Amino acid sequence: MEAYSQSIKTLIEACEHELEDLEYDIYKHRKVSKYWAEFSKWMETNGIELFTVEIGSRYCFEEIGSDVLSGIDRNEQLRLRSIRMLISYHRDGCFEFRTPSIAPRVFQGETGMLMEAFLEKTRAYRQLAERTISEKRLRLHEFNSYLEKLGITLDEVNTQTIIDFTVEQNYSLTKKRQFSITIKHFLRYAYDIRATINDLSFMVMPVSKGPQKLPDTYTEDEIRRILSVVERGAAIGKRDYVVLLLAAEYGWRASDIASFQFDWVDWEKNTITFNQQKTGTAVQYPLLASVGNAIIDYLKHGRPDTDAQEIIVGHDTMRRGKKLATPTIHSIVTKYFRTAKIENRKQKKHGPHALRFSLATNLLKRNTSLPVISTILGHQCTESTKQYISLDIDQLRKCALPIPPLNTDIFEVAI
Repeated sequence: MEAYSQSIKTLIEACEHELEDLEYDIYKHRKVSKYWAEFSKWMETNGIELFTVEIGSRYCFEEIGSDVLSGIDRNEQLRLRSIRMLISYHRDGCFEFRTPSIAPRVFQGETGMLMEAFLEKTRAYRQLAERTISEKRLRLHEFNSYLEKLGITLDEVNTQTIIDFTVEQNYSLTKKRQFSITIKHFLRYAYDIRATINDLSFMVMPVSKGPQKLPDTYTEDEIRRILSVVERGAAIGKRDYVVLLLAAEYGWRASDIASFQFDWVDWEKNTITFNQQKTGTAVQYPLLASVGNAIIDYLKHGRPDTDAQEIIVGHDTMRRGKKLATPTIHSIVTKYFRTAKIENRKQKKHGPHALRFSLATNLLKRNTSLPVISTILGHQCTESTKQYISLDIDQLRKCALPIPPLNTDIFEVAI
């Protein structure tokens, strides 16, 4: 919090003495002093008499474009560093060790407060993973900073404002889609709570996903072949078999497989319950006989002695008994696609997510309804699930009709 303000002349004099005490390089000292003089002139031109942290940050955004190094031209980095010296000395009585590369993403003005409220409501009601919230926060923070730089309110935003912003950001197609979805929901929220006069969400144009590519899936026969090539007599083979079953039978993501813990399993009720790493969604799976037997075989005859809470651990010298990294799970699955000599594997995805795609598609072939498949995959809505499945028109029409629930002897998942 800002505690006080002081004259820029007094602050610069104190900082000059600090540079001398630190025996700062003479050349850099001169450059820094030059930037301080430019900043002092800027304050005078703008009729600002006293320095505050907010004034320093405002100068960074208006004159340099950011208050962090990321995206700053190399020639401007010392200029930014010079102003942050003033900010940190004013606030803490010393220079910060280094200029941060990542912004703290503090929202500004009334629009920023509204964005904070929107994110809190999104977190509370949609139960999204923190990573997803962080992505939305980043997109909104960038737009908030842009509006503050232009000095316009939310009601002054129009379609051209949004287009100009995305052009300036030079977003990739994926980030354009992320921004489009996030800003549309935010503008609708602003209208719903009467923060804007008009519903501005209609101005956000949808962003095409680009050329459509069907998900990379494998047949049930191909998946059986992958499972069959595992050398289950070896300790590592016992572990890898568990990894493959979790991906193929449950459609777990690599992050959930790596995090699989003892306390997720209720052996009396024959269930596995946990919160998904990516979404935070609570899911419960039946402990299938094939999975349960594979886990027991691994624990009794393959798993190294370790206090790790994760069931699946490393076997090599460096990582023995330690939790596996998510990329390692991917490598394990990929290894068996190669060993099984699955046709066209090099032209398609061949990791845990490919098995997740395949589970969804193969369930659909059994006439399993989309809501049930969504539940199995831990999706919040069927729209997310549709992206996983290769649907032809006849099958899509079929899924729109009432379909008997999936045989609970085969699968049952509850949220």
